[in-house]
Amino acid sequence: MKALSRAVDRFCQTHRNFGIQRLMLYIVLISAGIYIIGLLDARIFTLIVFDIELIKQFQLWRLFTWIFFPLRSNMFFYAIALYFYYNIGISLEREWGAGKFTIYYFLGILLNSVYGLVLGLFFGRGGILLEPVYLNFSLLFAFATLFPDYSIRLFFVIPLKIKWLAIFTAAFFLFQIIAGIVLRDLFNSLLPVIAVLNYILLCGDDLLSNIRPYIKNRTSPQVINFKKTAKQVKREMDEKPYRHKCSVCGKTDVDYPDLEFRYCSRCNGYHCFCIEHINNHIHFSE
Repeated sequence: MKALSRAVDRFCQTHRNFGIQRLMLYIVLISAGIYIIGLLDARIFTLIVFDIELIKQFQLWRLFTWIFFPLRSNMFFYAIALYFYYNIGISLEREWGAGKFTIYYFLGILLNSVYGLVLGLFFGRGGILLEPVYLNFSLLFAFATLFPDYSIRLFFVIPLKIKWLAIFTAAFFLFQIIAGIVLRDLFNSLLPVIAVLNYILLCGDDLLSNIRPYIKNRTSPQVINFKKTAKQVKREMDEKPYRHKCSVCGKTDVDYPDLEFRYCSRCNGYHCFCIEHINNHIHFSE
């Protein structure tokens, strides 16, 4: 994941004119236009849906146009969804640049379309319905990885950090996968996974970097013991006339104000040493 992400970054740095500026704006405008036309004539939806049998008849535009298929909701909620997608997409483009955002989104389209083609051509599954909702939620995951503490107003009222919305969405995806497996519809149950493969490939390393310190700090006995001992030592220091005392020779910063003191990360606990003994002492194991 890291290698692919770095390769994409290098490509975008050397090809600064690559990418579609304000890509998400065009996607949202076209989606809104198709929705409005569909209110007058629903047959337009049959022209853009992913249909493997019609793709076999060289209607190849369906490999791409399925991303404009609207949500099954009323106009109000669909408008909110498009506004949400637009804001997140534009924010990611500003953070990454048009090149990387274009690669990110089109990689998602490619992976989903290839999955639909493979199922249709090799497994005879023509009923796979590709919808943009899963793909667009991969934008949410990317945004939450970059800006986990960013707050939004859910329904314009309820304050909510974006990371919690992403976690809730991931839980919903997991529910969809489990439900599909229980109903013995494995191919459709994998759609949420395929839809976020672009996120896993290009943002997976960033996600691990965010999670790793939290897990390490929670599970490492040495870190837990160090913090606990540090609090105890701090309380003791508040009652003593010095702040630092060497655990080997007993020198303090009061007696030797110009002497440097350091703390050893390899010792079990919170132990201070003067500059003479920081690299010349037996490490505390208890």
